[in-house]
Amino acid sequence: MTSNKYAVLVGCNYPNTQNELHGCVNDVVGMKSTLLTRFGFGKENIELLIDTDESYTKPTGENIRKALLNMVGKAKGGDVLFFHYSGHGTIIPIHHHKDECIVPCDFNFLTDEDFREIVNQVPEGASFTMVSDSCHSGGLIDKEIEQIGPHGQAQTANTCEITEEERKKSKFLPLDSILQVLREKTGQAELEGDDIKTALFDLFGGNSSCKVKKQFEGVREFVAEQARVDEDMGILLSGCQSDETSADACPSGNLEEAFGAFTNAIQMVLGEHPGPISNKELVLSARKLLLRDEYSQHPCLYCSNRNADANFLFEQSNNPK
Repeated sequence: MTSNKYAVLVGCNYPNTQNELHGCVNDVVGMKSTLLTRFGFGKENIELLIDTDESYTKPTGENIRKALLNMVGKAKGGDVLFFHYSGHGTIIPIHHHKDECIVPCDFNFLTDEDFREIVNQVPEGASFTMVSDSCHSGGLIDKEIEQIGPHGQAQTANTCEITEEERKKSKFLPLDSILQVLREKTGQAELEGDDIKTALFDLFGGNSSCKVKKQFEGVREFVAEQARVDEDMGILLSGCQSDETSADACPSGNLEEAFGAFTNAIQMVLGEHPGPISNKELVLSARKLLLRDEYSQHPCLYCSNRNADANFLFEQSNNPK
């Protein structure tokens, strides 16, 4: 049976807002080219969601979730599924603790539990690889096994504290910025951190994160045991640890050439390795490049033990044996 390859690529630049970034759309447009030319994805099987061109689907929380569920829903055993996100990431108090999130253009956050629920629906034998070039992206697939991270191998002793200069060019979205956007959307000038989940449910209702809905709709409590976490095919390559930021970089000074530091590192590593490269080797090599260029972020890898050594996107060697 012939396997298929599907991709959902999401770039959020948040144009004409105070939270504007510059390299995120470039990241996913570049990744689309790489999928087509190197990894054998068909153009018809790649969905691109960006917020800088009205002719494309806008990367709202609802649209991203729909695209991912559609991709998972049509998959079968042996298929390769890929999700690349480049944009703001944050940590906000939604549930009983602070949760890692990505930030769609409408601020309808997707959390680590949303991605866990998506991975739980991947058919047996298919794979779901996620690259998140965003702040606080470590652990974005809830309960996935840490292979490379702050607690596992390749921990770097000289982790840098985030300077104000680094913060300005990073994809970090502080709580104050989130509150300001939600106050404008809801018209609630006094909205504070404890009100975030209520505000999100008021704004997005049934299309909000599963962590938000469970507070208001009596949705069943999330059960991690539903997933065979030690065996599942979820693979997360994160741009940084959960307590770090990821850079939106523009070394040339020309904003049209801006890029996410992690996405650029991946592309550079792939360019230096024309043949297959394992997920583990790709993340370790990206770490080395970012350290060399003095970025203060440490990419991480979360997946099963088997998939740590599997080739990125399960690329096959063309060399006969």
